[in-house]
This record gives sequence, structure tokens and C-alpha cells, in this order.
Amino acid sequence: SNHPLAQAVVRAAKDKQLWMPQTGGLENVPGHGVISSIDGEKVRIGSLKLFANLNDLKPDEALIRQVDALEKTGRSTMVVSKGSRFIGILGLADTARPNVPQIMISLHEMGIEHLVMLAGDNDDVARNIASQVGLTEVEAELLPEDKLKIIKQLESKYKATAMIGDGVNDAPALAAAAVGIAMGGAGTAVALETADVALMGDDLGKLLFAVGLSRASRQIIQQNLTISLGVIVLLIVTSVLGTHLTQSISLTPTPLAALA
Repeated sequence: SNHPLAQAVVRAAKDKQLWMPQTGGLENVPGHGVISSIDGEKVRIGSLKLFANLNDLKPDEALIRQVDALEKTGRSTMVVSKGSRFIGILGLADTARPNVPQIMISLHEMGIEHLVMLAGDNDDVARNIASQVGLTEVEAELLPEDKLKIIKQLESKYKATAMIGDGVNDAPALAAAAVGIAMGGAGTAVALETADVALMGDDLGKLLFAVGLSRASRQIIQQNLTISLGVIVLLIVTSVLGTHLTQSISLTPTPLAALA
């Protein structure tokens, strides 16, 4: 899986030089986890929600308590099962990239006042990261359809909404936002295809450049339209009044008129 949590687990396994067996096909369960197989036995890795509707595999109280204890320490958890038994819990700690707090400040200074984090992680993890980067509004434990619903609510409340994401779970929200922005380096193919803008790399600082570039482009377009319409209005006025300016323009050689 190209999910950031999955890649972190694989990197850790390689660092520990653990043996990784061949697996069957990978089924992605959006917002819940993944399902595959090893040696003919089904393997499930995901949140407790992944196991909520299973009749043959129910988390017991001890496992739920262990998951809860890890999440209260700010970790994202993934329960692992093989066949008809649970075999472990993975706890991953998210860390904010060092330049993100300054990027949030810069976005505020550029006039983008309302910044919201939409996360599929548990509430404790999301709020822990949000506090590190300077965000005060957090929506956590969201499924793809929940993110889509929130984007539509924001679209009805504000002039325009931009959504930044990189995963399959972000695709519906990216499509619904006025501007969908995908992180090009870590982004999934679905996110990149759905978004209007792709930042080339995993550096969120490129967002500041993208906003600045779009505003500069808009100013140039407005400037060009103003000049073009101004010339047209001038020609119309002089034509109606029949002034000497109109006569001189009509006598101007075609190449010079085109250049003007």
C-alpha cells in the first residue's frame, strides 16, 4: 500500500531486517484499512472499525483497552489479524514537519484566515498534530464521505474553498472543492488525477508559491483586460465623435495599427 502509515511500517520492518513473506492481492477498505492474504490465510490490518461488522472475528475488551491506551498517547493504531485470530497492534506516532507552523502563519498573512484539518485519524492524534502546527479547528475520525460533506458545508459558507490532500480518501473532497490541490510526491494516482493543482514534491511550502503565482496571474489577466477594453472604448468614443484622432488612426498603415 502507498498509504503513509503502511509505508512507515514497511520501512520499520526493513530497518529491523524482518523477513517479509509474499502476499496475495491488496484490497483497500477506505477509511478502515487493508485486506490481503499470506499462506492462504486472510490478513486484515486497520482500525477497529475494520473489524466492527465481522461475525467470526470480534475484538475483546483487552484488545480494545490496549488500542485505547495507545491512542491516548497520541498514536495512530492498526490492529492486525491473520485467519481467525488477532496477532498484534501497531502504534505509530505522527510528527509534524518542521516548516509547517511557519507555513500556516504565512497563509494567515496572505489573507487565508480559515484553516481546517480534516483527518481520518483518531481525535487525540489529530488534535496533537494540529496544536503543533498552529491549527485550532480539527475534524477527526472522518471517512471519505465525511470529508466530502464538510467541504460542501464550507463551500456554502465561504466564497471559495481549497482542499489539499494526497490519499484515496481525499479524492471526493478534492473533486468537490473549488480548488483541489494534491501533494505530488506522496500523492496517490487517484488524488493526482482528481485535483486541479499538483504540488511537485512533498514540501507544503510550495503551496505558498502556488497561491502567490495564481494571484500574480490573476492580476496580469485583469491588467490585460483593462488595457484591452480601454483601447476599445477609446476607439469607439473617437469613432462616434469623428475626431481627428479617428481619422489619423484610419490612415495608419495596417502593420503599424496591428503593432499598436
